[in-house]
Amino acid sequence: MMKLSTRKLFYAIPPAWRFTVRRLYYLPLDTWQTLTKQRDELTPPKGLIYTGSGDFRRQGELALEHFKNFCSLQPESHVLDVGSGIGRMAIPLTRFLNKTGSYEGFDVIEKGVNWCRENITRRFPNFRFQYISLDNDLYRTDGGSAAKFQFPYDAARFDLAVVNSVFTHMLPEEVENYLGEIYRTLKPGGVCYATFFLFDEKTVWPEGFEFPFDYGHYRLMDNEVKSANVAFDEKYLREMAGRHGFTIRHLFHGSWRGLPREECKEFQDIVILEK
Repeated sequence: MMKLSTRKLFYAIPPAWRFTVRRLYYLPLDTWQTLTKQRDELTPPKGLIYTGSGDFRRQGELALEHFKNFCSLQPESHVLDVGSGIGRMAIPLTRFLNKTGSYEGFDVIEKGVNWCRENITRRFPNFRFQYISLDNDLYRTDGGSAAKFQFPYDAARFDLAVVNSVFTHMLPEEVENYLGEIYRTLKPGGVCYATFFLFDEKTVWPEGFEFPFDYGHYRLMDNEVKSANVAFDEKYLREMAGRHGFTIRHLFHGSWRGLPREECKEFQDIVILEK
């Protein structure tokens, strides 16, 4: 993750400029890797990767192992990627899903969707991506309401829904709506893999990764850019999941809270819900 001072500086930049600043920052490295062929065709330039940090390909491969081990993913599964970004989850799935399986992803950033269509769908026609214009003050200042958005998919279509590092950037009413839509579009017995920042009364906030703005059942890292990072009370999340008909199959706490990295599955908390 970005250090606190760097993160605050990045959030101070107008949303429309953040992509340009990142692109320019990584342009020398991206140019060098292109010229020396150090990056394969299914790895986007670093300057285009607008979500997450660390090793792009390794993180995707690790997520695939979680899907197989904890979410009952099969080669013929039908997968929905909510917030598909620039293909971090999709790329490893191209090796695993067979032609009977399918992948549908949508994202609020058109650049990511376009890159995925040009580089993934062109090679794997059963992988499809949609651009959806929704408001999110981390990335943009226009678009529709995520709290009212209906997913453009039929009911009971998917075996697995992936919501990786998405609910960490959404407010409660938006998460409520998305959970309802995920439940609607999952098959009976389907599974949702989602990541969160969760807290309870015993949580000790790590230095440099605090959520100081307290709204009771959720907390914000930045009160000016509300979607920057959002943490949810774990009890509230459990109640919300239950209201939407889900049971919790697994809950793995992440290393963000100060736990030893070797004891955690991921940096963020993983919640696996079953319909």
